Amino acid sequence: MTELIRLEAVSFAYDAARPVLRGVDFTLAAGQRLALNGTNGAGKTTLLHLMVGLVAPSAGRVIAFGRERRSEADFVEVRGRAGLLFQDADDQLFCPTVAEDVAFGPLNQGKSRAEARAIVHDTLASLGLEKLENRVTHKLSGGERRLVSLAAVLAMRPEALLLDEPTNALDQPTRSRLLDILAGLDQAMVIVSHDREVLERLATAEIRLEDGRLARD
Repeated sequence: MTELIRLEAVSFAYDAARPVLRGVDFTLAAGQRLALNGTNGAGKTTLLHLMVGLVAPSAGRVIAFGRERRSEADFVEVRGRAGLLFQDADDQLFCPTVAEDVAFGPLNQGKSRAEARAIVHDTLASLGLEKLENRVTHKLSGGERRLVSLAAVLAMRPEALLLDEPTNALDQPTRSRLLDILAGLDQAMVIVSHDREVLERLATAEIRLEDGRLARD
């Protein structure tokens, strides 16, 4: 299988007295859907952030889409090809309207405004969200913001999805709808979730982060 992201002996600490990751080796290949398990504070979100360069390892290498990534400039491309769905939709949405939020990624990938508008329309329609296109983002419900966050990620046409507690704080109808959408996607996935149904529906294998190291669950 085609390798998408590889971490080699990656370590990370927020301070010297509190190491979070200790020499982690990890690989995500095309078609894989990996559940990343571990207790609260084990470093699962940190591991996702390392993959897209939101934090930098204190040791080790991040190889994404065929080459090592070190600088902020290196990770601009990675964030378009490995879409991170944040645990809190409010961390992802920052534009006045839904259309602007969903267009942000394509515009930063170099698409023209006309191309971005077409991508926004097609992406929202594919998720059944076309009625939200011109809505003010901060007036959406929590469930609507979560679905729009996913649309903003998918608009960049990523090859992999990094999902951080995707069903967090959703009501049952929205949770079921989101799961149906994710189950129908083709992208490789790394899924962080305490929701067993999420893992059972989406994941094909599980790994566990414990004491800063990864192991098969």
